Amino acid sequence: MTDSCFHCGLPLPANVTVEKEIEGQQRQFCCPSCETVCSAIYEAGLDSFYELAPDGTTLAPPPDAPKDLALYDLDEVQSEYVADLGPIREISLLVEGIHCAACVWLIERALGHLPGVLASQVNLSGKRLIVKWDNEQVKLSQIISALSQIGYAAVPYDPEVAEGAIRKQNRAMLFRMAFAGFSAMNLMWVSIALYSGAAEDEFRHLFHWVGFALATPTLFYSGYPFLKNAWTGLRNRHLTMDLPIAIGASVTYCYSLYITISGSEVGHVYWDTVVNFLFVILVGRYLEAMSKRQAVSSTQRLLDLQPRGATVIKDGAEVLLPIRAVRAGDRVLVKPGDQIPVDGTVVEGRSNVDESLLSGESRPVAKSVGDIVAAGTINVDSALSIEVTGVLKNTSLGRIIRLVEEAQSSKAPIQCTTDRIVPYFVMATLSLAFLTFAWWVGDDFEVALMAATSVLIITCPCAFGLATPMSIAAAAGVGARHGILIKNGGVLETLSRIDHIVFDKTGTLTEGKMRIKQVVADGLDPDELMARVAAVERFSEHSIARAVTAWADEKSLPRITAQQVENKPGFGLIGEVDGQSCVIGTSVWLSQNAVALSGTLEAQAQENEAAGISCVYVAVNGRHVGLIMVADKLRADAKALVASLRTLGIPMTILSGDRQRVVESIADQLGGMACIAEVLPEDKDRVIQSLQKDGSKVAMVGDGVNDAPALIRADVGIALGSGTDVSGESADIILMSDELGKVRDAIQLSVRTLRTIRQNIAISLTYNAIMVPLAMATFITPLVAAIAMPLSSLLVIGNAARIRTIFKKGD
Repeated sequence: MTDSCFHCGLPLPANVTVEKEIEGQQRQFCCPSCETVCSAIYEAGLDSFYELAPDGTTLAPPPDAPKDLALYDLDEVQSEYVADLGPIREISLLVEGIHCAACVWLIERALGHLPGVLASQVNLSGKRLIVKWDNEQVKLSQIISALSQIGYAAVPYDPEVAEGAIRKQNRAMLFRMAFAGFSAMNLMWVSIALYSGAAEDEFRHLFHWVGFALATPTLFYSGYPFLKNAWTGLRNRHLTMDLPIAIGASVTYCYSLYITISGSEVGHVYWDTVVNFLFVILVGRYLEAMSKRQAVSSTQRLLDLQPRGATVIKDGAEVLLPIRAVRAGDRVLVKPGDQIPVDGTVVEGRSNVDESLLSGESRPVAKSVGDIVAAGTINVDSALSIEVTGVLKNTSLGRIIRLVEEAQSSKAPIQCTTDRIVPYFVMATLSLAFLTFAWWVGDDFEVALMAATSVLIITCPCAFGLATPMSIAAAAGVGARHGILIKNGGVLETLSRIDHIVFDKTGTLTEGKMRIKQVVADGLDPDELMARVAAVERFSEHSIARAVTAWADEKSLPRITAQQVENKPGFGLIGEVDGQSCVIGTSVWLSQNAVALSGTLEAQAQENEAAGISCVYVAVNGRHVGLIMVADKLRADAKALVASLRTLGIPMTILSGDRQRVVESIADQLGGMACIAEVLPEDKDRVIQSLQKDGSKVAMVGDGVNDAPALIRADVGIALGSGTDVSGESADIILMSDELGKVRDAIQLSVRTLRTIRQNIAISLTYNAIMVPLAMATFITPLVAAIAMPLSSLLVIGNAARIRTIFKKGD
């Protein structure tokens, strides 16, 4: 039996004892809640939780579960937090009680055992849980209740609530720092008196007791977080970053208390040392917290860009409503100069819209009836009436925020390495402090004590632990502000090592806006042929189909209805028009449908393809009767991108389903590169796989639609897209605009981030290599150590923040 709770480690109440047999041993708990949580953990086979708490933060008794859990099962309530109310749902929960990596381990594994929970991922820094579940097997209330049973209170995530929690934590730290500062200022007068001669007269012991009265509440209030974390870490057999600080403060305090109580005339008290270095460390921690928020504040700045209200037109009247009250299908009025509060479609008005928030493009974009607009962008010229399609989390801005948060909370492989090293770092610190004390204690006990304390304080694993996450968080933020969405931190490390880039052609290197150059018809009127072709192409979403139907509409050709249309991606279409079969597509598609190619038309096709013009073959009633010449334009910045990548020595390949001659023509216009043509969409991933088997680290750049398999297969998938579609589920990096130059920017950002991570690790190691020997040699006092220790963390944070200047400097 012990005098502390087996689950949370808090002292057992004098009058209340809760006992239960756990794995053959009688255990004591401070309350029934702790007993219930501990039992649930052991019954689920998750008892390793008690051996995994690397942060050392106290577990504390479980918080009360939210009331009225059944309300969270209502679709009306979930609609504010869940994007898709289908059978498979996903929600972000703000979880109270998450303290450390062990909590992450426990939550993810406990929910993994719950039937119907498909995935769960904990964001430790944001204390958030993203959970995906099958609503037909398990209800949200059951998930929240399961979290409560293992000691965590969860509610649907609200950005304002989360921001309030962070402010609360920082405010508590500020109070502790202020109290320590007050004590430090008063102890300064006591120290001055002692050093000025009071230590030699009858007031010596009085000043010692005054110092004790000031230092004691400072240690146990201001230093409480360090003591608490250190004790919990020791209880769970883990060395935490706060342990050296707690030992240094406690040992110095105990020695000073011994001198004060014994009245010894030989030794000196060090109350001022205890208070001063706690105050300085708290100042450093507070500055770290502020600097971290500044370095990774991109998410909050994006949240601030979401308007809080909207002017909704109801029954002809303008009504100002909070944004949460706006629903899809409502009509919103946006006046000139106002932010657009929702995603929607323009139903009335013409104006220019500043979309730099999403795309990084500073030039306003013209919008008129039928165009799509996004939340957070700014209406520049005149009023727009918009039909709402999405609000809050269902907007492009909301999805961007989610992606940035996921990237900032993810871990790169290099971070996993540093995380494993930190516990050994702490062990080395304790060992060096012990050796220092043992070396000097024979000469002077007080010198040995101060030197060992200095070693404990000066060694800073914090900077080492911050080296990677701060760099990744800063990179994810700066990328988002410049239209580069990074889905996880590991992508940055992989992208920096890419040695082969594969480009899709249509919609990536070219604009994807096909234009009809010429129509050749053999034995039919060209307009009659195009009317038939357009009737069939209306069943396709391909860029060529859109070009054909637009051409037919522009010429006001009669609309004919096609029946029995079959679409085979990568080949073409076949349908029936006015009782006649119509086959449209590639020459292979015509051959597969038993159509013999016309030698004359085939010769014309080859001539055009050599010039970079794609040809669509048309057959009516089994006879090859026409060709449609379509051409696409290279993007204006394609040549510049290819040239810049060529200077970096990165091999490039064009991967396309188009004819070989057309693809080679495009490659020639770009200065020459490898071409792989006439590849079906489903076969593109095999091409990527073959390149990887040759030892290449491959990045695939595509439009994210028909390139999905290849984007998934590639080491890094980069999807181009408009500013209003950021789903890009297949890609690792999403470019918010169609500017190809952002591919180069993403590569530069990854290289800069990896360089910064290595710099931060070097800063941490160099700092310790210089300062620790000085402390061991007694050249550094505990106070100087307390000042130097947070400076190393601030250096790491400041260096990571420099990533934000990458695009300003153009490097």
